[in-house]
Order: sequence, then C-alpha cells, then structure tokens
Amino acid sequence: MMTSLNELPQRKSHGPKLAVLTAYDYPTARMLDDAGVDLLLVGDSLGMVVLGMPDTTGVTMEMMVHHTTAVCRGVTRAPVIADLPFASYLTPEMAVENARRLMACGAACVKLEGGVSMLPQIRAIIAAGIPFVGHIGMLPQSVKEEGGYKKKGKTAESIDHLIADAQAIDQAGAVAIVLESIVPAVATQITSLVKASTIGIGAGTETDGQVLVTPDLLGSFPWFRPPFAKARADVAAETLRAVREYMAEVQS
Repeated sequence: MMTSLNELPQRKSHGPKLAVLTAYDYPTARMLDDAGVDLLLVGDSLGMVVLGMPDTTGVTMEMMVHHTTAVCRGVTRAPVIADLPFASYLTPEMAVENARRLMACGAACVKLEGGVSMLPQIRAIIAAGIPFVGHIGMLPQSVKEEGGYKKKGKTAESIDHLIADAQAIDQAGAVAIVLESIVPAVATQITSLVKASTIGIGAGTETDGQVLVTPDLLGSFPWFRPPFAKARADVAAETLRAVREYMAEVQS
C-alpha cells in the first residue's frame, strides 16, 4: 500500500506491481483509499463515464478542478494523479499554470498525453517542482484526429516512436508513464528501458502496474466496457434491483 511517490522506484525494482484505479468523487475515492489502492487517477475519462460525453475532448479545467477537489477530500494515504484535460497545456506556461491549479486541489502529481512533441510542457512542469506522469500509446484526447481508438506498436515505425516518447519522458524526470493500448511485447520492452514506473491499460501484464477505469471494474457503466477490462462486480444490475424493490414497496 503506497503512501508516497518516493516509493515508486522501490516498487519498480522489487514489486509488488502497482494497482491503480480511477476516482471522480468523494465516496469512491474514500472506499478505494480504504481498500489500499496504490494510486488514484482523476482521469478525464470522467467526461464519458460520469458526464455522458462521447469522448474526453469536452472535459474542461473547471471540471477537473471540481472532481480532483472532491477526490482529494476522500483520500488520506494514496497519492492522487490528476489529468490535464484537452487544450489545457497548449504552451509550457499554460501547462504549468493549470498543473498548479490541480496541485492546489490536493493532487500529488499531474498527467498529460504525448511524448516528444510535448517535451517543452513536460520539462516546464517538472522544472516548476510538480511531479509528472506521462501518457503514451493510444491518446484519448487525440481520438478525433486519429479517427478512433487504435492499438499502438504494430509497425516498426510505431514502435520506434513509442520508445522515443517513453525515453524522452523518462529523461525529463517523469515519476511514471501510462502505456495505453500498446502491443504487450512493446510495453514490456519500454518497461525495461525506462527508470519511471510504467502503468499499463490494455498493454499486457508485464508493465510495472495496471490502471483501470473503476466503473469498468465494478460493472457500474454497462453501456460500454473495453475488451481488456474484467468486471468483478455488477453494480448496474444491483442498482436496478434495489430501485425496483424500492418502487414495488412504495407503489404496493
């Protein structure tokens, strides 16, 4: 049960692997923290699984501040990663300003999407003394430009780009890197090449840790679940059962 980002290098070297989940509100954050989850991510995935958006590009800084504040109220031990949302880090100055806003909510570190192309922003955040988590592979904020969600690392060129991105982020001083929807063998290779902890999602089992969107884990968002996510509960069915039981009692 991790309580500090300083423990990440030790966990990479000696294990156990990092168990990371998303949280968007106080009660969920409090329960996940009580359960002993290593890290919590206030992901911009909240746009889809909380706010009903078609993708993450509609999420704003105000939304991230709102949800990060709520999550941090519920946490006493797990470090919280907060996402910088779409168009909130167009320049290094903007990246630092918005990263500071999330840190002021109680976050332990911030995350943005992209590698080599985002190095000025990444370096500026780290230079400002803000712990940073990278995110490479499939980038949800770029879904419109890419025309959908596609697996990365299938060609030699793609593999070279991913390794270059990972090494650039690592050399800049990131504490961790999320590897999303990357061919497992490539994610394994990246994990061995970087000092930062790798956190996989749809990238095989050989990364330094795994992250899941909590509604996918709990079965509380039944309308869509990615193929790599194993639901370990059926909260949606239980909710329907409880509501119908309540209705039957009220209406009888």
